[in-house]
Amino acid sequence: MQAMAESERILLNHYKLPSLFPAEWPTEKDESDASSDEEKKSKPLPRVPSTKVKDAKSKRMSRSRFSVLERSASRAGSVPGSQKTRDGHENIVQKDEADPLGMTASVVNTLRRRGLPVEDDAEYRNRFLLSSTTFSPALFLSKVHNEASTDQLLQGLDFLSRSIEKKSASLKVLVEDNFQRFIKAKATIDNVYNEMRTQGADPEVEKRSRPHSRHASSSSWKHSRHPSGPFSPNNKTQLDEKKKNALLKESEYGVQGIKMPLTEVSIKAEEVWGPALGGREREESLKGILTALERHRGLFEVAGAVQDAIKRKDYETLVEEHNRARRFADDARDVASRSNYNNTELTDAEVHQILITARMWADVEEHVGLFKRETRKRLADVGSGKQTGADDSKPEEYLELIGVLLQLGVEENPITFWLQSRSENLKSKLARTAEFSKVQIEVLRRRLANNDKPSLKTSAAYLRSAASRERQNPANMDSRKVIEFWDFVSSSMNSLLASQNGVVGEVVEYWDIAQSFINGSAQRRLPVGIDKRSREHLDLSADSVEDLQNRTIDLVNILRETVFIFFADPPIDDLSAILSPVPETPATPKSATLSPLDKTKFNFDPANPPPPSPLRGASWEKYAFWPPYANALSGTHYLSKFLVLVGTACGDMASLSIIKRDPQHVEMLKSLIGAVRERCIQAVCAAWETDAENAKGLEDWIRSSERNDITNMPDRFVAVEREIVTGMQRICYLQEARGSMKEGAEVDVLVPPPQKVIQTVRSQFVKSLYKGLSGMVENAERRNKTDDGINDDDPDGLIIPARSGYTDFSASATVDSSSKNVRKLLTLSNLQHLRKDLIAFLLTHFETSFSVKLTDESKTIRDVVSQIDARLFQSYTRPLVDRLATIIRTGVADPAWAPRGRRPEDARPYVYNVLLALVTVQSEVSITAVAVPDHVLTKHILSYLLEQVCVALMEAFKARSSGGGGSGGLYTLPMLMQATLDLEFLAQTLVVYTTEKASSVQTQIYKELDERTDSEARGSLQRELPEMKKTLKSLRERTRGEFACFKRQRGRKETTERPPSRN
Repeated sequence: MQAMAESERILLNHYKLPSLFPAEWPTEKDESDASSDEEKKSKPLPRVPSTKVKDAKSKRMSRSRFSVLERSASRAGSVPGSQKTRDGHENIVQKDEADPLGMTASVVNTLRRRGLPVEDDAEYRNRFLLSSTTFSPALFLSKVHNEASTDQLLQGLDFLSRSIEKKSASLKVLVEDNFQRFIKAKATIDNVYNEMRTQGADPEVEKRSRPHSRHASSSSWKHSRHPSGPFSPNNKTQLDEKKKNALLKESEYGVQGIKMPLTEVSIKAEEVWGPALGGREREESLKGILTALERHRGLFEVAGAVQDAIKRKDYETLVEEHNRARRFADDARDVASRSNYNNTELTDAEVHQILITARMWADVEEHVGLFKRETRKRLADVGSGKQTGADDSKPEEYLELIGVLLQLGVEENPITFWLQSRSENLKSKLARTAEFSKVQIEVLRRRLANNDKPSLKTSAAYLRSAASRERQNPANMDSRKVIEFWDFVSSSMNSLLASQNGVVGEVVEYWDIAQSFINGSAQRRLPVGIDKRSREHLDLSADSVEDLQNRTIDLVNILRETVFIFFADPPIDDLSAILSPVPETPATPKSATLSPLDKTKFNFDPANPPPPSPLRGASWEKYAFWPPYANALSGTHYLSKFLVLVGTACGDMASLSIIKRDPQHVEMLKSLIGAVRERCIQAVCAAWETDAENAKGLEDWIRSSERNDITNMPDRFVAVEREIVTGMQRICYLQEARGSMKEGAEVDVLVPPPQKVIQTVRSQFVKSLYKGLSGMVENAERRNKTDDGINDDDPDGLIIPARSGYTDFSASATVDSSSKNVRKLLTLSNLQHLRKDLIAFLLTHFETSFSVKLTDESKTIRDVVSQIDARLFQSYTRPLVDRLATIIRTGVADPAWAPRGRRPEDARPYVYNVLLALVTVQSEVSITAVAVPDHVLTKHILSYLLEQVCVALMEAFKARSSGGGGSGGLYTLPMLMQATLDLEFLAQTLVVYTTEKASSVQTQIYKELDERTDSEARGSLQRELPEMKKTLKSLRERTRGEFACFKRQRGRKETTERPPSRN
């Protein structure tokens, strides 16, 4: 077995074969055969006889093809198994050796069985071969004989010793047998060396040199250095010329003389023939390149076309070029597969095709892979709408990107990836938008709260906008900062709840798109990829569908909770909790700003936010969405819009199939609308009450342009109430939201308001009327300014001083509001106008708006108006009544009141004083309340004063009788006649203002007088009545001009003068 292995090794080393059974002819043998033939051709053939030539030819023809192995083996040298290095030089180190210890026939086979890389790494293999200088005994023993026993190693040592002795004996015999040959070879080498070295040297020196040695002796060297020798300075130049061709290092071994001419000739040849030879070479090279380019033009163009299509975002071209590259790659694979299947070698053209295709496909895959990663990033951020400025015929951007990925081929489903990314983007956008809005709203709210409370004049100025022609302009409803607050809240609500460009609209659109992918309608516009490889991505799995449904429900719940928290929660105490940091707008996000206002209004230092609003017990401190000091006009205007947004958004979300199939989700949306509506109504009612208190500031003491008997106050107050009631109706019933909902909505989340809410509005409506009317009375009863110009009862300046120092009773637009009586009269006229016309209009408007009957409230309101009117009427007439009573009481009690003569001829002075006082009152009332003829206020006041005058007369007559004004406390006939004349003169002069009560009191006066006189006086009085009538008529005629203001107006039915009634 060992001998067989040794033979195998010898054969392999001899013929330079890797195996005794090669599968193909070694190419290096062909090269060696060709080289040997060339060598033979280059050698000159000796002249031989023709017979010998024929024999040689016959021998060559009969020679086997394996004869080259013999030639290569003979040329390999004396060492069998030697190997060549990379530069072509042979190395005496063999590829394999027998074990120097004699245990195995091949060291390499042993190492190969142990799994060591001795065939691939020559340096590593040489460390195990004894013939190598890098042989490592320790490594050899540890790897080759790691399992040998001590006895085996000792036997191997003996084998190695014997082998060394054999080789030494063979060498000794070789030297002894060929000793003469070695001597001759040594002498020949020395002679050749000396000739080469001493060519061109001095003959004398050459004779003295030792011909048998290549090295000169020490004596010869000493002699050569003597100055008299041939190397003396005189002969140095000649010797250099002779030695320039010597094969010495100094003369560059004989080429120094011809080096320069050869260099010049080479340069000249290069100049002459270089362009021609180089051009031909370049021509051949270019022809080869052009041929390859023409043959594989498509392969060279496709990578650049793919890259160019990616740069131009020409997805259609990109897909076409990628499919084209894929076809080239498939063709190359087919070529390789056919060659492998047929067990045939590839041609050079096929090899070139495969290599070029592999390079091209690598470049295309690199470009397409980078494009897929970038497209995936874009797809994660792209929205569901069309690109800005995109053609309507083109698909949405997300569909375009998904289609491109499907055509290029992807592992992950791009449809589910985009839907999941879109839901996450919506959640992120919703959180950023809500947090940003909450921070900015709270900052604006705190800045408003830390300002001073607006004055009554300022608040009333904004309330007056309800009666102006521009009442629908929000800028006139409240202060600029309050309107900015409302506008920012409106913008924030729109960014969340708007059906267009709002998060709710995006959520609804997201579910519509997701549903289209779930039912497969959206996939009809998507490609299936090359060879339908992407078809598996077009059908969503059950888990993916459930995940999309849950994501949509989560978005709806987050939206609902965000809106509810904004309206239901109180303002934030710790602003730093949501300043971590203030997030930017989406895109938004930055697709649109959240507010149309200037961004500089929201610049603040997050480390130093505005301080919390001071707690003063104001109603707006409980609401985060209500701007401090805002009125109900702006509140109802904006909150009605907010409720429309909330109602429309809830309707849109309830219309989603995933939501409407679950009644619980629908009820939660209804609860959201109810909670937001209730909070808004509470906030408006609180502001409404404050506005009702500030309604007194609507009075400017300027006459109405339509009626001169009233001021602008009633119309302004009614306009404010009307606008607030209209706004409350919009908040409660959300009619605008119902109209903006999608047609055919199956789920109606806009439920009507509960009775509790309606009752709250009804109660506040009544309260506002009471407070507004009370404020009117308060304006009228304010104390006039003192002499120093200070009025402690008028801190708001509601009493406007007269323009001149006197009272002008003309019908001018501006009245003397510094007069308390003027203010009272105008207020009384305003109250009568309200009670007669405007209150009824407000009640009807409320009943129509809320579809209710205000039966109890109407009665309450009318009673309240009557009470307030009576209160103010008493406030105006009480001083007059007291003054008239004093005049009457003083005049009747005067001792001179009793007539001195038999028959009185004139009324007493106090009667004229009373009438003059009433003339003043009539003039004041008529002028101030610029009445139409027989204005009800004038008649009402004078009738009341006439009644009080009659009562005062009766009391005065009773007092005079009790005081013993007559004889024995009885009225004498003159006294009785004087009393009758005074009473009748007053009654007939003021007959226009006589009432039933006044007539009744007058009758009672006559009864009282009858009781305080005797029968004789009564009888005498009856006889004197004709004369008294004449006297009374004479008085009336005489005073007709003085008291003409009490005359009956034309067009009214005349009444006969009532004669004194004496029973």
